[in-house]
Amino acid sequence: MPDSSPNVPVPGAPTSREASAQAAAIDGGPEGTSALAGTTPAPVRTTITVPESVSMVGLLGSGDELLRLVEADVAADVHVRGNEISVTGQPADNAFAVAVFDELIALLGTGQALRPDSVRRVIGMLRSGGSERPADVLSLDIISRRGRTIRPKTLNQKRYVDAIDAHTVVFGIGPAGTGKTYLAMAKAVQALQMKQVNRIILTRPAVEAGERLGYLPGSLSEKIDPYLRPLYDALHDMVDPESIPRLMASGTIEVAPLAYMRGRAQPYDAQVLTPQGFLPIGTLRVGDLVIGSDGLPTPVLGVYPQGRREVYRVATQDGARTLACGEHLWTVTTASDRRRGKTRTLETRQMIGKLRAARARRYELPVVAPVEFEPREVPLDPYALGLLLGDGCLTTTTTPAFATADPELAVALEAALEGIEVRHKGGYDYVLRHVGGGRGGLRVANPVTAVLRRLDLAGTTSATKFVPEDYLRNSSAVRLALLQGLLDSDGGPVTQRGRTCRIQYATTSPSLKDDVTFLVRSLGGVVYTRLREAAGRPPGLAAGRPVEYREDAYVLDIRLPSGVQPFRLERKRRVYEKSGGGRPMRFIDSIEPVGEQETLCIQVAAQDSLYVTDDFLVTHNTLNDAFVILDEAQNTTAEQMKMFLTRLGFGSKIVVTGDVTQVDLPGGAQSGLRVVRDILDGIDDVHFANLTSSDVVRHRLVGDIVDAYERWDASQQQPSARSTGPAPARGPRPRRQGS
Repeated sequence: MPDSSPNVPVPGAPTSREASAQAAAIDGGPEGTSALAGTTPAPVRTTITVPESVSMVGLLGSGDELLRLVEADVAADVHVRGNEISVTGQPADNAFAVAVFDELIALLGTGQALRPDSVRRVIGMLRSGGSERPADVLSLDIISRRGRTIRPKTLNQKRYVDAIDAHTVVFGIGPAGTGKTYLAMAKAVQALQMKQVNRIILTRPAVEAGERLGYLPGSLSEKIDPYLRPLYDALHDMVDPESIPRLMASGTIEVAPLAYMRGRAQPYDAQVLTPQGFLPIGTLRVGDLVIGSDGLPTPVLGVYPQGRREVYRVATQDGARTLACGEHLWTVTTASDRRRGKTRTLETRQMIGKLRAARARRYELPVVAPVEFEPREVPLDPYALGLLLGDGCLTTTTTPAFATADPELAVALEAALEGIEVRHKGGYDYVLRHVGGGRGGLRVANPVTAVLRRLDLAGTTSATKFVPEDYLRNSSAVRLALLQGLLDSDGGPVTQRGRTCRIQYATTSPSLKDDVTFLVRSLGGVVYTRLREAAGRPPGLAAGRPVEYREDAYVLDIRLPSGVQPFRLERKRRVYEKSGGGRPMRFIDSIEPVGEQETLCIQVAAQDSLYVTDDFLVTHNTLNDAFVILDEAQNTTAEQMKMFLTRLGFGSKIVVTGDVTQVDLPGGAQSGLRVVRDILDGIDDVHFANLTSSDVVRHRLVGDIVDAYERWDASQQQPSARSTGPAPARGPRPRRQGS
C-alpha cells in the first residue's frame, strides 16, 4: 500500500480567520455573520508515496490518461513528481482521492492492467459506499482463457456471483448489458472445470417464433440457432471452440429452447413400476409411490402433461422396450465412461444414429437393483413352489408327484413342506404323501393339492403353468427362492471356455416364460429369449423310444447380479461359482419413431431422479449434477417457470436471468419472472439478485439510455401527478459513475 503523509496546511493560503473576515466584508454588515459560519476551511496537502514495485505508467496511464480521469472526478488538485502524488484540497476530498489511488495500486498488485473503465468503476464504488473494497470486487477471477480473465466489474455483479456460489437457485434480474447471462455462464464453466457438476444446460424461450418452430426452413439446429446465438457466443468466449462440438455430442453441454427442454416425457400408457406392480404413467398422481433405481419406493413430486409429441420406441439388446419423446433423458455409460468411472445423461434424440461404436453397442443403461415389493403371506413355501412348477405333476387328480434325478431336491422339497413326506416311488419319480391323510379311516385332502387349487394351478400342464401373482409381487427373498426352485429343477449353468457362466432355463409355457423374465429382471438381471419350434425338430428319446415334440420351447439365457445366488442344488452351484456369473448389462439397441402421442412427465424424489419404466428399464426426467441457466426468463409464462424450476435435480444449480421491462409474450400473457418473486420470496436457498443501470458493462451510453427509459416509464405511470402542480425544479444531473 502507498504511504500518505498527514494533511498539512498549504503555504500562502488564507487562514480561517482571514477567510471569515473577507466573507464578512463582502456581505457588508451584521448579516455577514451567517456567511462566517459557512466559511470553507483552508485546503491541505496530502502526499502519497507509490511503492517502487508499482509502475507509474501503469498507474497514471499512457499520456496520463488515467490521471486525468481521477482529476476530473475528485474535488482536489493532483500533482505527480517521481513516485509521489500530492493531493491538495479539503480533508474529505483528499481522503477520497487517497482511497482512489489506494484501490488502483491494489488492483495493479493483482497483476491487472488499469483501464479507463476500471478507474471509473473504482470511483463509482467508493462514492456509493459499502463494506466491500473495489480492489476485492474487481480482482475476483472466475475463469481465464487465452490471457483473458472474466470477473465481475461492479459491486452488484460481485454480489450476484457470490450468490450463485452460496445458493442453489438464483434469479438475476436487471436491464440488458449488466452481465447477468455472461457471468452465469462463466460460473457454469467454472463449476464444470472444477467437477462440481457433470453438465451444463443452457436454455431460453424461443418466443419470437411463438415456440412453434416447425414452419421455419432448415434442420432443427438451423431453426433454433438464431434464438440461442447469445448463449453460443458467450460459450465460445469461455470454452475452446474446437471442444464444444465434442462436449455437446457427449451431452456435457446442452443448448436448447425451453420448448424442447420441457418435453422430457412418455406416452400416457407407458408403464411405470410401483409397489403394486406396473401401472400406466397417466394414472399417477402427486404423492403416489414408484420404484426407483435402488429398487425402493420413492414418491412422485410432480406430474406435468406435455401435449402431443413425437414419440420413439427405445429397445435394448435383451428385448426390453419402452416409448419416450425425443427429449426424454437417459443415464447411460460408454466404454470410455466405464474406464473413468463416470456416467452421462443424454436425450433420446441425441443418441439416434450413434448407437454403435466399432460395431459394438455404445450406450449402456443402468440395471435396477433387486426390487422390494410389499411382502405378502403365501400359502406354500416359494422354493417348493418353484420345484413343483419345474418338475412337479399338478393335475391334482392323483397324489401330487415330483420327478428328479437329484435326491437332494427331494430332501429339500420335503423339508419345505410341513406335514408332507416325499416318498421315492421308483426311478426318478416321487410322490408327496400327506403323513396324516388316512388317520381314523377318514380321507383328508392333501394340503399341497388344496394349495394348488387355491392358486389356480390345479390341472395345469407343462405348457400352461404360471407363477401366481402373490409370488411375483412379493419381497425379493420370496421371488429369489421361487426362481431358485425353478432353476434347480428346469435350469442350469452353461459354461464356455474363457467366458463367465451364464444360466439357461427352458419351458414350453408362454406364461411361465414371461413370469421367469419378470422374476429375473426384478432381481436386477437380464434375460435373452429365443424360441425352439416344435415343428421340424428331430424327436427326443425316453426309455429308448422316440418322443415327438408337441410344444414350442422357450430358452432363456439369464444373467444375475453378483450377490444373487441362482442355485441351491450343490452340483449346479459349484459350477456356477467356479466360473463366475459375470455382470448383467443392458445396451440401447435401437431407437425408432412411432408417430405422435399425448405425453406427460413425472418428477420423483429419488436422489438420482431415476425411476423404472416398461420391462424394468431405468430412466429419469430431472436434471442431476447440472448447472442450468434459463436466459430471457421474462418471456416464460408462470406455468413454464414452475415446470422449469421443478426439474431441479440433486447436486444441481439453477440460474434464471431476465429483464422484466422487456416482456415479449404474445396476447398479454403474464410473465413468470414477474410473479416468481412473490411466490418464492422467503424460501431458503433461493436468492434474487437485482442489477441496475449502474451495472451496465457495455458502452457508457447504454446506462444513460436505460435511466432515461426508466424516468419516462415512471412519468407515464403518474400522469395526474404532473397536472396537479408545477414541475419540481431540476438541477443538473450528476455525472454517472462506474457504468
